Amino acid sequence: MRRAAILCVEDAKQMARRRVPKAFYDYVDTGSWTESTYRSNEEEFNKIKFRQRVLIDVSTRSTKARVLGEECAMPVALSPCGFGGMMWPNGETHAARACEKFGIPFALSTMSINSIEDVAAGTTKPFWFQLYVMRDKGFVKNLISRAKAAKCSALILTADLQVLGQRHKDIRNGLTLPLRLELQSVLDVVSKPAWCIRQLSSKRWNFGNIVGHYPGADSVLSLSHFTSSQFDTALSWKDVEWIKSHWGGKLIIKGIMDPQDAKLAYLHGADAIVVSNHGGRQLDGAPPSLAALTKCVEEVGGKMEVYLDGGVRSGQDVLKAKALGANCAMIGRPWLYGLACGGEEGVTNILEIVRKELDITLGFCGITDINDVKGRGILLSSEESCVLKQEACDHRHGISKG
Repeated sequence: MRRAAILCVEDAKQMARRRVPKAFYDYVDTGSWTESTYRSNEEEFNKIKFRQRVLIDVSTRSTKARVLGEECAMPVALSPCGFGGMMWPNGETHAARACEKFGIPFALSTMSINSIEDVAAGTTKPFWFQLYVMRDKGFVKNLISRAKAAKCSALILTADLQVLGQRHKDIRNGLTLPLRLELQSVLDVVSKPAWCIRQLSSKRWNFGNIVGHYPGADSVLSLSHFTSSQFDTALSWKDVEWIKSHWGGKLIIKGIMDPQDAKLAYLHGADAIVVSNHGGRQLDGAPPSLAALTKCVEEVGGKMEVYLDGGVRSGQDVLKAKALGANCAMIGRPWLYGLACGGEEGVTNILEIVRKELDITLGFCGITDINDVKGRGILLSSEESCVLKQEACDHRHGISKG
């Protein structure tokens, strides 16, 4: 991977598209139904404008922040994502090592290719583990015990996958692990010879936390079938109490989009919440995550930490989320793009890009410490943005206010 060829997340996205078989790339780059919520997650960030300041001493700037009690290089964590090991061999371990060296949290998905034990063996510092709740509570309890044995520092309970959103690309591609040997999938794979050669070095070709551990899970799994048949549709706040009692450590609830649910998460003992619409992969037509952030912060901010997930594609997006009250911004697809481009080095490159964008934008806004952005007025109000937009429109059409 030539780092000079990747200057932003979009560059990595386009390179990943060329390097990874279509079925796996489409899994990453998809939303549910019309994908309107997937698109709006990014579009919402673009609506927000910065207030540029000048002639302020910004020669010394810091992006360091505390996330769940730990000092991090920047207020960013990698979101839990499935299929990481199909973007690059042992991909989740590569990503976890990149985060460890960089100094930010990594969250491992239940539906990862590398298992909890694989990642623990390949790293030296604790990581977060994301839990999907299955109908078999014995298996859930076992997953929690495995996370504890691996010394995971936080458990993320994903609350918005009781039912699976209809993802048309995955259905059309017939996505399974391993891929079924059909003409379409064979042609797809052989069109990416470098990917094939790399994958031959991997010992993992399936969901490492599931196959061999979950009763009835065979060697070929359709993610959509497994989710619809095995995930617990009866998951409720009572289960949160049960999970917390077995876990005993820091608990994050992901998938919160309503301030009432944010309040309930606090009342049920969560240490943090993630305002997230699952990257637009669940309820199509839900608002963008950023639009839901402010009310959730107003409801529980100061009582517990609030993170933002969905649509974060740059350091500027991180700064906008932070200015609107998020303690941390979580990125999902970008780290998978980076992984596809170069394993651990590719993920590190994405993190460096995000931090550089964040640092430079701090300087333009006249801020020297990322922790000072909230309440400092670094974002233009919606009224100010509307005025600027109207003035720009008037200028284009030759309308004078004189």
